[in-house]
Amino acid sequence: MITTQDLRAIKIFADLPEDQLEWFIGQSEEVWAEPGQVLFREGDPADHMYVFFEGELQGRVERPGGDLRIFLAGPGDVTGLLPFSRLLTYSGTGRAVGRLRLGQTHRNVFPEMLQRMPKLTERLVTLMLDRVRETTRASEQRDKLAALGKLAAGLAHELNNPAAAVQRTASSIREVRRELRGAFLTIDRLSLTREQRVFIAGCEEAVLKTIDSADSKPVSSIERADREQALEDWMESHGVIEPWKLAPTLADAQIDTQKLEEIEQVVGDALNPVLARINYSFVAGRMIGEIEHGASRIFELVQAIKEYTYMDQAPEQEIDIHAGLESTLTILGYKLRKKSIHVERNFDRSIPKICAFGVELNQVWTNLIVNAIDAMGEGGNLKLTTCQDPYDVVVEVQDNGSGISPDVVPRIFDPFFTTKGVGEGTGLGLDTAMRVIKKHRGEIDVRSMPGETVFRVRIPKAKNGVKPQ
Repeated sequence: MITTQDLRAIKIFADLPEDQLEWFIGQSEEVWAEPGQVLFREGDPADHMYVFFEGELQGRVERPGGDLRIFLAGPGDVTGLLPFSRLLTYSGTGRAVGRLRLGQTHRNVFPEMLQRMPKLTERLVTLMLDRVRETTRASEQRDKLAALGKLAAGLAHELNNPAAAVQRTASSIREVRRELRGAFLTIDRLSLTREQRVFIAGCEEAVLKTIDSADSKPVSSIERADREQALEDWMESHGVIEPWKLAPTLADAQIDTQKLEEIEQVVGDALNPVLARINYSFVAGRMIGEIEHGASRIFELVQAIKEYTYMDQAPEQEIDIHAGLESTLTILGYKLRKKSIHVERNFDRSIPKICAFGVELNQVWTNLIVNAIDAMGEGGNLKLTTCQDPYDVVVEVQDNGSGISPDVVPRIFDPFFTTKGVGEGTGLGLDTAMRVIKKHRGEIDVRSMPGETVFRVRIPKAKNGVKPQ
């Protein structure tokens, strides 16, 4: 049985009159729960206020993909449905941790409680506001961590490809350097004329130019195989050592049998070392190009990360909406390529910079684009549009996925609500997006039908968000 001493041990009841405490006890019910026992489940109606005396209650969003703890209540805490709260259903499942003793008061008692215990009512309202702030802060952190985990995984994949290519090429280039040095030494020992040496250098320069040549036309696999076979047959008939090794590279360097004939006529018996020199010069040049490409890709990704996070910059500043969208697309490039999604940009480049929290807006773009990607199948179309009116900057994220059911649309911005499969979504992305846009005094809405879903974000141009009269 609940006693007045039990209630006085709790801060918000401690100094209330005895008669008010006795009335409250008469309207409440004592509840005992064993370890692991469920007091309420996710989705159940929220119709009781709970006052904790002994033990703890843990609230979790329980999903096969991994549980998510959303609150922990223990002795001295008052939680559940509070007066004036808009809580309708529980967002998680509440289980006892250890043996639990609490008092529960039904919502039907609240109107009379407000009249009889006004001081308690004030304290419960303050408690509710504190709980909203804590819940908001916790959900923000959870969403940031979830987003960070996804981005980290994607970036690890993105960075691994060029980094592995650079490492692989750098380790191989030592062998190519050794072979190339051997070819140079062999040629140096031969009694070649100045004209012959100039000709060899010219051939080498010509094949190096083909590495970055924009004029080279792609050939079919059959045509390429025929070209390699012709080169190999010619070299074999002219006593070239290991012609099968040289043929693929010489084909890439756009050398044909006619060019081989010309080289032989000029260099004569030096044909073997000259072809080796041309071959390994081309291979080394191509490797350098691969290293440059890999290093450039790594630099681009690092630059995108810096722009995405606004590293070394003030949290609120004048930002370019388009720069944020582009860096977000770069960060999510692995997801777009994985599903072969086409990105269409319809940008109004005359949009002015706006004063905003760039990192937080980029989180909005990330959540909206990730949702669009998830909603589309292979080869989907993602359309990003920016425009403006006299007061607002407008960003639209459109996909041609399956759409959102009309009965679901009113709930998509609710925390922990998700339309994704079990274990695939936290239900925090759109809730976070809404809170960030409201923080910027903006608006976000959605319209959806099968084959077309559009999220529209409006952000005021004015820093204070006030529209001129």
